[in-house]
Amino acid sequence: MTERKRVVITGFGTYNPLGHDAQTTWAQVVAGKSGIGPITLFDAAAHKTRIAGEVKAFDPVALFGRKEARRMARATQLALAAAAQAMAMAELPVTADNQDRIGVIVGSGMGIIDPIVENQAILQAKGPDRVSPFFAPMMLADTPAAMISIAHGLRGPNMAVYTACATGNNAIGEAANAIRYGMADAMLAGGTEASLLPLVLAGFGVMGAISTRNEAPERALRPFERDRDGFVASEGAAVLLLESLAFAQARGATIYGEVLGYGSSADAYHISMPSANGEGAVRSMRQALQDAGLAPTAVHYVNAHGTGTPLNDKSETAALKTVFGDYAYQLPVSSTKSMHGHLLGAAGALEAIICLKAMEAGMLPPTINYETADPDCDLDYVPNVARPANLKIAMSNGFGLGGHNATIILGKYEG
Repeated sequence: MTERKRVVITGFGTYNPLGHDAQTTWAQVVAGKSGIGPITLFDAAAHKTRIAGEVKAFDPVALFGRKEARRMARATQLALAAAAQAMAMAELPVTADNQDRIGVIVGSGMGIIDPIVENQAILQAKGPDRVSPFFAPMMLADTPAAMISIAHGLRGPNMAVYTACATGNNAIGEAANAIRYGMADAMLAGGTEASLLPLVLAGFGVMGAISTRNEAPERALRPFERDRDGFVASEGAAVLLLESLAFAQARGATIYGEVLGYGSSADAYHISMPSANGEGAVRSMRQALQDAGLAPTAVHYVNAHGTGTPLNDKSETAALKTVFGDYAYQLPVSSTKSMHGHLLGAAGALEAIICLKAMEAGMLPPTINYETADPDCDLDYVPNVARPANLKIAMSNGFGLGGHNATIILGKYEG
């Protein structure tokens, strides 16, 4: 069997409720700032939940021009913008010699919903001839990945991952495997989400999955805390550039981290609830550790899925105790969703970037809004304030509706 290649990270980009780039986002995370606020994208007065994490002041016309912007859904616009940042940061020249070996795996948790909703309304009100001629390509889940490849001339493996809230981690893991086993030399990987729509908010609302703390949006999302009442939906995109170590070294690239391990599993239990003991999450984390060749005690920090729903946080805590044993009580675990909200399909990719910045800065990201401990959630959640730590290995979890689980392990690159 061919020895697998080491996979490193040479660039990343993001647009999310905390900022329009990774550096701004990280500064907000360290400061414990929230990006959650009242919904402005539509009139949410009739909804029980009227708060979300929006990407403010995003101007696709300035980025792409009016003609191109109107042909793309918001999720695609966000993905293209984040991918452009990643490529610029990595300074990767795409040439006739390498473009067949550079690919894209970018997915979305909810899919590209807004063109469907908008064109269904047009169909009903004005008839079939008034539906946009761009509707079909706009609404496909693989359009963000396709548009990124077109924009940069990338002709390697190209696909969308569509595993609900595990999408970002699955995209990174599958892209790393494409490089490890010789399908590509470099891959853009991540997720994008722009599903802050009345229909989606209503759906999450009747499930009882989202917070109704409308009076204090910045304090609404409180993972692992006793009085948590649900997640807060957010939008945004995050994309990372992965390369084989040899490919990156040959071109003299700056390396910001390494993908050490990847695990993926299914609960096979329930469409919307995790098993009480987090059995599927346990298998995902253990698989990632095995893939990385690491003992549990080698991990210095876990960026938890940590959605702020009663069931998820209890289940994930139980799973962490199963995987890490007594060491779980020494292991810092935090949920940065408390600040940027739940980006659904883009969550794992954004949280991977935050893990990289945390290792670079030697700083543990906090879980804000942590006021009252829950007896069922009794680990070190880095409450409210970031703190210094020597971080070299970070684990990040992503769990999605349908029982999808994906775990990645990232390392600080040390040659």
